[in-house]
Amino acid sequence: MARAGFRSPWSLVPWAAALLLVLSVPRALALPEICIQCPGSVQNLSEVALYCKRTPELMLQGHCCLNGKGTILGLDLQNCSLKDPGPNFAQAHNAVIIDLQANPLKGDLANTFRGFTQLQTLILPQGVSCPGGINAWDIVTFYISNQTCQGQRNLCNSTGDPETCPENGSCVPVGPGLLQCVCADGFHGYKCMRQGSFSLLMFFGILGSTTLSISLLLWGTQRRKAKTS
Repeated sequence: MARAGFRSPWSLVPWAAALLLVLSVPRALALPEICIQCPGSVQNLSEVALYCKRTPELMLQGHCCLNGKGTILGLDLQNCSLKDPGPNFAQAHNAVIIDLQANPLKGDLANTFRGFTQLQTLILPQGVSCPGGINAWDIVTFYISNQTCQGQRNLCNSTGDPETCPENGSCVPVGPGLLQCVCADGFHGYKCMRQGSFSLLMFFGILGSTTLSISLLLWGTQRRKAKTS
């Protein structure tokens, strides 16, 4: 017979198991701000919702279609009274499909989609041009109330201009209708003409010595003035 106040080691097993279970459950991923920027929820028959439902690993939360890591692959902000996508829009730079129809969008959207290299379907209000123009997309379809830009093109493969980037640089797409030149390994500077790695130690050494020289010169000048006054 066990004494009063004494617990058998076996009585602690359920508590230990419960504690391990709690610790093993992953914390819920914080929902990106862009997913809750617009009130309401995604319509079941929207293109983003249908895209999300076709893949079991994806889930709809707020106005976003997310994968298991919390990466936004689909974004539905239709009819959200947006004049521009807003500062949080860059959180959806990995999105494959984005719906912005029925919004009073203003201005050129080209730079808005800088970094959206994975985007393949973009639904816009009627009268708003596809970012990068029609040449940045395989198909541009016009409907009564919206238009769809589909199949983002890699302009690096379609420019046909060998002078797009310098000899020691390569073209890299950075969004619809956007590209940039990246210097090859071992080259840097204007038009990638300088060979060798950029020496930060030398740069800061020169900067430091120049600053020190100017400081000593100013200190000597001020001291001389103080003595003569």
